[in-house]
Amino acid sequence: MYTFQKEERLCSRKYLDLLFKNGSSFLLYPFRISYLFVDEPLVVPAQVVINVPKKRYKRAVDRNLLKRRIREAYRLNKQDHFYKKIPTEKGALLFSIQYVGKEKYEFAFIEKKLTQAFKRFLNLVLTNGAGK
Repeated sequence: MYTFQKEERLCSRKYLDLLFKNGSSFLLYPFRISYLFVDEPLVVPAQVVINVPKKRYKRAVDRNLLKRRIREAYRLNKQDHFYKKIPTEKGALLFSIQYVGKEKYEFAFIEKKLTQAFKRFLNLVLTNGAGK
């Protein structure tokens, strides 16, 4: 339940290009969330990619620290705040979490903001029917 398996990671070049060219996005500081529903069935309800820019964080140590914190917050909150509420009739979800913050925030702040991003995403998708 509280795992982050290989099937949940978005690695496909085809899907990544599709997500960033055709997907919708919104900004909830310190994250930029991009999403797209695809018709092809996946093993899991959503595939996610986590990105921290090299332009802002030159040292790999800093990028890896932020990615670990985001990944852990996603892993702990995906089941309760995200997977249970995703509309499955639209197809599989491709999801991108890009870190755009200027500072290295603590885990508690990142977790709080990520759950807010989940709620905002679900609100957008459920009210507007956007994403497909």
